[in-house]
Amino acid sequence: MTAETDLKLHIEKRPESKLPQVDFSKLVFGQVFTDHMFLADYKNNKWEEPKIIPYQALAYEPSAKVFHYGQAVFEGMKAYKDKDGNVFLFRPEENFERINRSAQRLGMPPIPKEYFMEGLKQLVKLDKEWIPTGEGESLYLRPVYIAIENAVAASPSTDYRFMIIASPAGKYYVGDVKVKIEDKYSRACDGGVGFAKAAGNYAAQFYPTELAKEEGFQQIIWTDSKEHKYLEEAGTMNMFFRLGDTLVTAPTDSSRILPGITRKSIIQLAEDNGVKVEVRPVTVEEVIEGAKNGNLKEIFGAGTAATVLPIRGVKYKDFYSDLPQLEDSYADRFKKLLMDIQYNKTEDPYGWRYPVK
Repeated sequence: MTAETDLKLHIEKRPESKLPQVDFSKLVFGQVFTDHMFLADYKNNKWEEPKIIPYQALAYEPSAKVFHYGQAVFEGMKAYKDKDGNVFLFRPEENFERINRSAQRLGMPPIPKEYFMEGLKQLVKLDKEWIPTGEGESLYLRPVYIAIENAVAASPSTDYRFMIIASPAGKYYVGDVKVKIEDKYSRACDGGVGFAKAAGNYAAQFYPTELAKEEGFQQIIWTDSKEHKYLEEAGTMNMFFRLGDTLVTAPTDSSRILPGITRKSIIQLAEDNGVKVEVRPVTVEEVIEGAKNGNLKEIFGAGTAATVLPIRGVKYKDFYSDLPQLEDSYADRFKKLLMDIQYNKTEDPYGWRYPVK
C-alpha cells in the first residue's frame, strides 16, 4: 500500500505488524524496532524523493565512505503519549538545527527541514501504537545521516542517506549510577567535533568507559583535554552540579561539549523556579572539595535517553564520595517538571510540546 503527503512522501506499509510479538514488560533499550523507517537519499547534488518503508536491513558496499571516513551524525529524540492517547514530540526543531550543525562540521550537505520534520511526524503517526504508556516510557527516535558513496578516496562523500528509525523505550538506567572523573583519556579537544553528535565521538569513549565499569562505575565524567582540570560532560549526558543552592553546569559555547536540548530545558526550568544557575567552567577541584566539606549537594546528568539521572557516587583518582540522598533534590524536582510537560500533564508555557496529529 502506498500513500502520499504534501511532501510527496511515499509510504509503504508493512503487511502485518510485528507489534503482537513484542513483550513490552521486557524491553531492552534500543533493541526492538517498530514496523517502519523513514529514508531519503542525496545524490547528484540534490535530495531525492523521501519514503517510509517497512523496517528492514539495508545493503551497503564495503567501499561505502561511512565505513572508512566516519561521516555519520545522528540525533536522539522521543515521542510521548498522554493518558488520552495524544502524541507529542519535544522541541523537535532543536534536534533539526543540531543535526545540521553536526553535518556541517563533517562536510555533509544540510538536511531539508521538511524532510526532517515531516519524516518524524509521519513515522510517529504510522507507528503510534508502538508508543508505550507506562511511567517514564516513550518511543525513542533515532534520526541518522551517513555517507554512502562507494569510494575509498579520502574526501567527502558525494552521496548520502538520511534515515529515521524508532524503538519503544522504558527507563534507560536502572539502579544507582556512580561516575568516575577521567584524568587520562579525553573525549574532545578545542577545534574538534565534540559539539557535534558525530558517531565517532561515542566510539572513542567506549574503551575508557569499559575501564571505569571494571572499577564499578557506570559512566565517566570527561575533563578538558589540555589540563584535565575542568569538568565537561558524561558519555550520554550533560552534567549539573549543585554547589550549596546554586546549580552549575559547563558552557557549550566551545567546540568540545554537545549542546543538549534537555540541558537547555532544565536551565530554563531552574531559572523560572527561583534556582540560581551558573553556566561557567566547573573545576574538578571545587567539586571534589565540595564533596569533602559538604557543599556538593548533588550531581545529575541530563539527556534525551535518561532525561534526568541522579548520580549516587563520584570518584576522582584515589578519592571516592557517596552523595547525599535529598528528599527534595533538584534532580527530582526538574525531572518532574520536565516530564509533566513532555507527557501533557501540565501547561506548556514554553511551547516545547509538538503535537503529532
